[in-house]
Amino acid sequence: MTSSQAHDEQLLRVDGVELCAQTFGDPAAPALLLIGGAEASMDWWDDEFCAGLAAGGRHVIRYDTRDTGRSTTFPPGEPPYGSDALLDDAVGLLDALGIASAHIVGVSMGGDIAQHLAVHHPERVASLTLVATSPGGPGGPAHPDLPPMSKELAEQFAEGGDEAPDWSDREAVIAYYTAGERTFAGTIPVDEERVRRVVGRAWDRSPALASAQNHWRLDGGEPVRDRLGEITAPTLVLHGTADPLFPYGHGEALAREIPGARLVPLSGMGHQMPPPELWDIAIPAILSISEARPTT
Repeated sequence: MTSSQAHDEQLLRVDGVELCAQTFGDPAAPALLLIGGAEASMDWWDDEFCAGLAAGGRHVIRYDTRDTGRSTTFPPGEPPYGSDALLDDAVGLLDALGIASAHIVGVSMGGDIAQHLAVHHPERVASLTLVATSPGGPGGPAHPDLPPMSKELAEQFAEGGDEAPDWSDREAVIAYYTAGERTFAGTIPVDEERVRRVVGRAWDRSPALASAQNHWRLDGGEPVRDRLGEITAPTLVLHGTADPLFPYGHGEALAREIPGARLVPLSGMGHQMPPPELWDIAIPAILSISEARPTT
């Protein structure tokens, strides 16, 4: 990554909170907004991944969702907002940056936000990329057509998962998130050195890292699966073939239900950000779909 690609972080007042954002590349280029998953500060969008998109002629924007990173945080366990606030934040961030429409890339929970954005604010979405996400969550009675999470992951959830760390202990937090990456990984080995670097940076930037757990207490918001057919933005679905939370059938359902959507399998990827081993597939695919319509 070169210094000319990454710009300084900035705090922007959005919908009564402050959101920390950082941009890469030429501000005059088409805007591309990255929306992270639950608990994930902007640090999980690797510098090199953002730089790769910027090198393809995009003005890349990553940001800390509320309760992560340097953005406004609330006491752990007491989020005074619902999931709709995260949608409003994404729209408000574009407003604060003076961007009328952008190419949207969302992963996991961020992919759910992106779906809502495309349904409720179609004029703001130039193209849509959905990564490791689902039209309806991890299956169950409400969505019997979607495959359930893996048996191994279901058993781990039933046992209560890993105990939360001492959030003031940097090494304990790094170990906690590294273990989480192993839990949700596919068949591509976890690069623990890379994960430690990402988590360490997130810990260093986050005055209240424990607050990110608030994302798990949010309601699901108004379902939009029955409205996916209304999406008109060019759409790309990137989905891991070894995702234990949202098996590959979730990606197939998204591609089937969003008109004209293109599905690109990411071989061996689990429920995670695309790892560097797959950037040579993911980055060109995102650049290709975001050429379909200019931003303003």
